[in-house]
Amino acid sequence: MEAKPWLDLYPDTIPTTLDYKRKPVQSYLTEAAENYPEKAAVHFMGKEITFKEVYECALRMGNYLRDIGIKKGDRVAIMLPNCPQSVISYYGVLYAGGIVVQTNPLYTERELEYQMKDSAAEVIIGLDLLYPRISKIMKNTQLKHIIVTAIKDYLPFPKNIVYPFIQKRQSGIVVNVKHEGNQHLFKKIMSAGKVAPLENEFDFEKDLALLQYTGGTTGYPKGVMLTHKNLISNATACDAWLYKARKGEEKILGVLPFFHVYGMTTVLILAVMQGYKMILLPKFDVETTLKTIHKLRPTIFPGAPTIYIGLLNSPNIDKYDLTSIKSCLSGSAPLPYEIQQKFEKITGGKLVEGYGLTESSPVTHANFLWEENRVKGSIGVPWPDTESIILSAETGEAALPGEIGEIAVKGPQIMQGYWNRAEDTAATFKDGWLLTGDMGYMDKDGFFYIVDRKKDIIIAGGYNIYPREIEDVLYEHPAIQEMVVAGVPDPYRGETVKAYIVLKEGMTATEQELDEYARKYLAAYKVPRVYEFRTELPKTAVGKILRRALVDEERSKRKDDEKLG
Repeated sequence: MEAKPWLDLYPDTIPTTLDYKRKPVQSYLTEAAENYPEKAAVHFMGKEITFKEVYECALRMGNYLRDIGIKKGDRVAIMLPNCPQSVISYYGVLYAGGIVVQTNPLYTERELEYQMKDSAAEVIIGLDLLYPRISKIMKNTQLKHIIVTAIKDYLPFPKNIVYPFIQKRQSGIVVNVKHEGNQHLFKKIMSAGKVAPLENEFDFEKDLALLQYTGGTTGYPKGVMLTHKNLISNATACDAWLYKARKGEEKILGVLPFFHVYGMTTVLILAVMQGYKMILLPKFDVETTLKTIHKLRPTIFPGAPTIYIGLLNSPNIDKYDLTSIKSCLSGSAPLPYEIQQKFEKITGGKLVEGYGLTESSPVTHANFLWEENRVKGSIGVPWPDTESIILSAETGEAALPGEIGEIAVKGPQIMQGYWNRAEDTAATFKDGWLLTGDMGYMDKDGFFYIVDRKKDIIIAGGYNIYPREIEDVLYEHPAIQEMVVAGVPDPYRGETVKAYIVLKEGMTATEQELDEYARKYLAAYKVPRVYEFRTELPKTAVGKILRRALVDEERSKRKDDEKLG
């Protein structure tokens, strides 16, 4: 492992080590406003905003936050979908010297209250639709101020007139907030705020830019502490990987939510750093996304497998021209090979799988986009300045090529630790290596492969079974649109393999048919014993299928059956 064999795979066009500018994330917006003042930075539902306008709006927000008491290091929560306000707020908080706390707009009151308490955020910026939810929990938290905005605030005429009526019909919620006391209107801040430069003492290595909360798959969500260095190094490496991208010219589709670290780094930071136009969509909708690509011609499209699968399975896909897409980096879940091939054929661009986690800002590995040495089923190789090893499950030492163990990583993008959780932080690192919790292996050439989450391994009849191996096989079946495999309780085997299946529209498949298909490619002990057909699968906001939710659901059903029995 000392030899880092993956470095021999790098093309001459990608440096193995990079030069990072030791400056804060927000300084890239200042530079973009100077270099591309009249260039569109954001396109949102027909409205475009220039880099100069975004910069000035972010300064207004930063100055206003200072005026209401935000100091260097204070936490400010942003609870917004992808929209101009989310861009302005993010950079505004950083200009004020604050730490951004990205908050999912879908959070329940309980989830929101937990995150606000844990982060000790003092200000929250949210949508008018979320105001009732936020106002209910404020008294139980350290929140002192709420800044309210509405989607219509950045819509062009006549959409800004019509939208409130559509919103009222769909949600039934009408919010009237006055700009007084601890309640503030985003629109008022933008019309009256100061456009004055803001300076802060700055430590590139130590100053936090972000508290990004993990999904809470084990216990309560934890606040991942990411510094300016972490975010800048990962966005810089992303730019190096996309070496054919043209500074100041590309258009990047922002359908991945900014409250997820993947969308935030690969769209929100990278686009500003490189002077790209962000084409923002507040949520993923198949037809809206297809129409947007067809009309606005984005060239870069970071996404998740479920997004690409959704587009490919649209019955209307042939009506749209998707050939503007040149490069796509897929993350958050395994990318089926069949999907990669189909998407590349339709767009003429390149789609490759990458890998990372919240704790690494997020990317650590990826396949090469334009080189021929892409390997089926691999997450690729470590990014510039990133090291990775496989730790043997038996010895805890570095494993040999081909041996399965836990993936561990080092690099400039690795978090400082978990917010106020010293024990959890210590347990996540070993001798300076971040333990990812993912099981995988490296081949002799330096390509890495994921076999599954450490906690998702199914132990049935004494065998270790990796769900991803089964999923890779079943995804090749022509009738399957989406699927996930999980281990469910079994009185005889301990656990048994269950497959949850969503079929493509207009196609059919029986349990017997899928069983016969699986037995052609899998050892008998790996073949699912149970199949359940569903119309949809539970997912995170970024489109990652929630395997754990299905396992919990299964356990809950069994407990209920035992009570009835």
